[in-house]
Amino acid sequence: MGTSGELLEEVTAAGRRLRDVIPEVYSGYARLHAAAMADGGALAGSTKELIALAIAVTRECDGCIASHAKAAARAGATPQEVAEALGVAIMMNGGPGTVWGPRAFAAYEEFAAGQSVHND
Repeated sequence: MGTSGELLEEVTAAGRRLRDVIPEVYSGYARLHAAAMADGGALAGSTKELIALAIAVTRECDGCIASHAKAAARAGATPQEVAEALGVAIMMNGGPGTVWGPRAFAAYEEFAAGQSVHND
């Protein structure tokens, strides 16, 4: 299994090819994503990313995990915040959560490490 960054690049490239064929669908999704994840409402952007990451674990979606782990790191979510959100995902999903939760935490750590390298 490659890194989460490599997985995200692969998924993004495939998405671009499909987006070229059905741009209206992707445009609509992009607007929905921007509206749902906008910072400045009652929930901070980092909190929304933690929710999305926990849902990605529930859906067992590696591409979603990579995307939202990266976004959570960029939004400033702390390792403890990520771990606690994933604890809720484990509680709600039982055994599968104990497989996908650690994958999500590893993805977050990968992207958070990349953030600190770029922020120095």
